[in-house]
Amino acid sequence: MARYTGNKNRIARRYGVNIFGRARNPLLHKPNPPGMHGARRRKKSDFGLQLEEKQKLKAIYGMLSEKQLVSYYKKAARLEGNTAEHFVQMLECRLDNIVYRLKFGSTIFAAQQLVAHGHILVDGKKVDIRSYIVKPGQVVSVKEKSRKMKAIGDSLEGSARSVPDYLSGDKEHFSGQLLARPTQEQLPWPIEISVPVICDFLAHST
Repeated sequence: MARYTGNKNRIARRYGVNIFGRARNPLLHKPNPPGMHGARRRKKSDFGLQLEEKQKLKAIYGMLSEKQLVSYYKKAARLEGNTAEHFVQMLECRLDNIVYRLKFGSTIFAAQQLVAHGHILVDGKKVDIRSYIVKPGQVVSVKEKSRKMKAIGDSLEGSARSVPDYLSGDKEHFSGQLLARPTQEQLPWPIEISVPVICDFLAHST
């Protein structure tokens, strides 16, 4: 799976928030949006607003591709119940995101790298697929040989983030468990996003 290699600081400045939770907040040095003279914000059309909401959602989950986002939406739309709820639960329960939420990685990109390089176990078995969907009750842990990695230790000791309520974290054993699928109210997003607007956009564009 392709890894995003674009300018992450530029994206953070576009939305005016440290969207990736990076240790060096890009807004401290350049608080204005990218572009000449801080690219004055113009009033957006309905389409522009829908597009921006979608782009924000893709960003907080590690710059997902359009194909991935559409695939998750289609799967959610086929399930009974609230499509928006199913949609965000699939995104939130991706293995790379769970690794990030459990603080094994300092950013979503660091978490993606840990998974891809084989440092993460699910129920004691190595899983190196970032998009693997973790199910309630499953235990995610760091492989024993990888527990001495400085990046993991520093991330676990950091105080900037806490483990959300739908996860139980065991810092001493480098593990955590998904207790239940999260509700939208429980999601620790760094920026406000309208999921129904995104679902409506995807419903009419796929």
